[in-house]
Amino acid sequence: MFLTETDIEAIALTLRLATVTTLILFALGTPIAWWLARTRSRWKGPIGAVVALPLVLPPSVLGFYLLVAMGPNGPVGRLTEAFGIGLLPFTFWGLVAGSVFYSLPFMVQPVQNAFESIGDRPLEAAATLRAAPLDRFFSVALPLSLPGFVTAGILTFAHTVGEFGVVLMIGGNIPGVTRVASVQIYDYVEALEYGNAHRLAAVLLVFSFLVLLALYTWKPSGKKQ
Repeated sequence: MFLTETDIEAIALTLRLATVTTLILFALGTPIAWWLARTRSRWKGPIGAVVALPLVLPPSVLGFYLLVAMGPNGPVGRLTEAFGIGLLPFTFWGLVAGSVFYSLPFMVQPVQNAFESIGDRPLEAAATLRAAPLDRFFSVALPLSLPGFVTAGILTFAHTVGEFGVVLMIGGNIPGVTRVASVQIYDYVEALEYGNAHRLAAVLLVFSFLVLLALYTWKPSGKKQ
């Protein structure tokens, strides 16, 4: 049960994509989650719905609109070309852009729930000690929300590893550039190479199980039993 060099290349690219996507979403998703958890704005509902849209939207639909937006006639495509970056479709960074949008709710929602579970009292207590807003966020909110961040990071990473429709629509099937593990399995099935497909699919199956096992068995050290 050995993986081919092409399989290893696809797995390495998949892990790289998942890592970069997760790190970007930690930076982008945290302020969004904080705002959704604390705001009373009438825009909370619409923005929350936009964040959650990838949960119900078919990946091919999301991938299609992202492809159009990042294409030569799309607003994002014009912007990237104006900055000399070039077009994002069929590149690794195009995959990252699509993955960030597609995995956004898997980062934002657990972190938002963690922020909401804190309540107002710890932050108000810190305010009475003259802690500035940023101090309250980094010294109180973040440590108390650590379990939510761990859950969000695990789910985002695992969800990105399992992507197919979005990455195929945006990145195509370029070996070493955009051919991730899920696309590699699709290629094997199309070519009726079921043995190779079984081997690579088994690797992803075991990985997914271990990730979920870690998620369901992990407990924060401060949690009472």
